[in-house]
Amino acid sequence: MHPTKALSTRTMLKNITRYSAYAMALSVCIGISASTASPNTVSRDGEASPWQQIEAQGANQDVYFYAWGGDPQINAYLQWAAKQVDKKYNINLVHVKLSDTSEAVSRVLAEKSANNDDKGSVDLIWINGANFATMSENDLLLKQWSNKIPNFALTDPDNNPAVNFDFGVPVNGMEAPWGQASLTFYYDSMSTKKPPTTLNELTTWTAQNPGRFSYPKPPDFLGMSFLKYALVMLHEQHDADTGEDTKSLLNMPATEENKAIVLDPLWAFLDDLHPTLWRKGEQFVQTGAQMRRLVDDTELSLAFTFSAPEVPAAVQRYDLPQSIRSYAMSDGSLSNTHFMAIPYNASHPQAAQLVANFLMSPEAQAKKQTASVWGDKTVLIQSTLSPEQQALFKTDKAHPSALPFDSIKRTVSEPHPSWVEAIMQGWQTRYGVSP
Repeated sequence: MHPTKALSTRTMLKNITRYSAYAMALSVCIGISASTASPNTVSRDGEASPWQQIEAQGANQDVYFYAWGGDPQINAYLQWAAKQVDKKYNINLVHVKLSDTSEAVSRVLAEKSANNDDKGSVDLIWINGANFATMSENDLLLKQWSNKIPNFALTDPDNNPAVNFDFGVPVNGMEAPWGQASLTFYYDSMSTKKPPTTLNELTTWTAQNPGRFSYPKPPDFLGMSFLKYALVMLHEQHDADTGEDTKSLLNMPATEENKAIVLDPLWAFLDDLHPTLWRKGEQFVQTGAQMRRLVDDTELSLAFTFSAPEVPAAVQRYDLPQSIRSYAMSDGSLSNTHFMAIPYNASHPQAAQLVANFLMSPEAQAKKQTASVWGDKTVLIQSTLSPEQQALFKTDKAHPSALPFDSIKRTVSEPHPSWVEAIMQGWQTRYGVSP
């Protein structure tokens, strides 16, 4: 059930970062620029435009934003965004911290099963990939809203497929793009002078440096990202060697007929890799944070993240040594766009749209892209912005440990979301071990 949302409780609600139900532990700056494309015009008959109506209906509301809460930088950014939407719309934005987005998906599924079709506890979700596919397939999302909010035009959707597809699944107005991220590796330059820059080099490096690398065990998002990167690279190499086209299967749903063809190369790769990993692959860390601590403790010399600014932030917090350096794999960086979605039964859908539109504003996107704040790459296309808006994205000199500008030379797309479950099940069957 929802906590009481009377306006008299606003002060209390602003301090809430998580709450639980159904026995679950559930773990967006200054307003939209006046020059931003916006259909806030009054019609000829004097009636308010659709967006003006949403602004009127969404103001003075609470918005419960279910989003991953495992990064202090991201959490601090959301606290800043909450202050901005409070000033602009008197919206009380509550960050409900998740350890895994599937927790929010399960909540909405449970509410639908209980016929709660208009008083849902989730107003906005940070989501993409398999979780989006699940919610879309089960009609759990509000439809045809994200393509109508004013700032969506700044993503140049007619020429930018990244904002119209999520892991190959059409968005169809059910998600608003929020940022872009890529798999980023980092290493301790005191112990490693030449880190591996391709999957093949990684295999050689781990054999020469046993115990100095690992990855989080599935179903951890970061661990799954490493496995998907390896899977894509393995099929690219196979197809280049044989002239076949097995990589295309990654864009199709996983089936009993194609699982072996797609996944057997991954299992063979891991069979060779695991004995060279930390603790000989007999144990795995649970999260990226644990992997980072092992680098700080000098147990590992090489690690990776899907949030590149996490690295310089950790160095500046003294959670990583000053000798850390970041880089991108030259054979390809697994990349994706992450989104915001509104459940079909959200209690405050209009207010959620106001928050999502604000988070896509040039001001909010520029602040989010700042390395010291978050470093998450903007989804806005520079050619759609005014010179004043473009100036917001200019940055100072990056920290030595930060990912160098334009270091990602090639990106590779995520496989179809159904492969997440297939990889996870196969991994658990073959390598499932205690943490």
